[in-house]
Amino acid sequence: MGLIPVRLAEIAASAPVHVFAAAVAGLIGRPLGDERFAVAVSGGPDSLALLSLACAAFGTQVVALTVDHGLRPAAAAEAAAVADHAAGLGVTHVILRWDGPKPTANLQAAARAARYRLLTAWCAANGVRWLATAHHRDDQAETLLLRLARGAAVGGLSGIRRVRDLGHGVTLLRPLLDAAKADLAAVVAAAGWTAVDDPANRAVRFDRTHARALLATRPWLDPARLAASADALAAAEAALAWTAERAWAGRVMVTERAVTVDAAGLPDELTRRLLVRAVTLLAPSAVLRGEAVTRIMGRLAAGSGATLAGVAVRSVPVGSTTVWRFTAAPPRRKP
Repeated sequence: MGLIPVRLAEIAASAPVHVFAAAVAGLIGRPLGDERFAVAVSGGPDSLALLSLACAAFGTQVVALTVDHGLRPAAAAEAAAVADHAAGLGVTHVILRWDGPKPTANLQAAARAARYRLLTAWCAANGVRWLATAHHRDDQAETLLLRLARGAAVGGLSGIRRVRDLGHGVTLLRPLLDAAKADLAAVVAAAGWTAVDDPANRAVRFDRTHARALLATRPWLDPARLAASADALAAAEAALAWTAERAWAGRVMVTERAVTVDAAGLPDELTRRLLVRAVTLLAPSAVLRGEAVTRIMGRLAAGSGATLAGVAVRSVPVGSTTVWRFTAAPPRRKP
């Protein structure tokens, strides 16, 4: 559940307290009460709209957090501008800095990981349970296009999640996921604020820039409909996860040394999920790629064995059926 489908410009002019508070309550399953509520604010139009709406709903319960990645000379001044906005609203503002060397490859992914790490650590250290970001409907549409291009499965095509456990007692919320970017810009304009213009949002070296341009120039790619598809896929993912949980309970035996899976007759998607769960149970730090999982499934179906992420898997005949047995692979012999 997210914001009800009314224009945020109208919300800003009428009843932001009730609508935004209701959106947050829908995500956490109850009214916020008197708890503190952190919002991630970069200074861009989306996050400034989030700050405005959150403060209208929760007042001084709000804490604004800005991450200075140190990637652009203007970043420090932009963080200071957010501090001024927060001060004008009477709420606490904290600047978090990503120090140390920066990678030359996959910089956006590294910056995103650092941002969530810093935000989560601050919230955990200060007893703030809820952290909101300003992801919106257009972001969801872009994400769906990007994941389609990468061949993602149902879980990936579910897009941006409305609620996500960040660990350490902190939960991430996306209360604006049903809102259009244009409506968020209207909220900022109504507040009389000037948003940050990050040139990275137009950098042609990033895939998301191309997805954004595609949506802007192809009217038949309606962000609202794409976001609705992501919601439908998220519901399908939840149903598959529910079914896989019951298949695990009825088809899997776990002992101290091995995991045995009876996958006979199950659809491929459930088989895949049981295989991945069995491997990660024995090798919790394993990173499993879709292609590798598909390859192992094929070998097992043919009655062969394989090793995946340090876990040995083999087909074992049991009566009239065949089960899969997962054990820790023996260490390789040194040459």
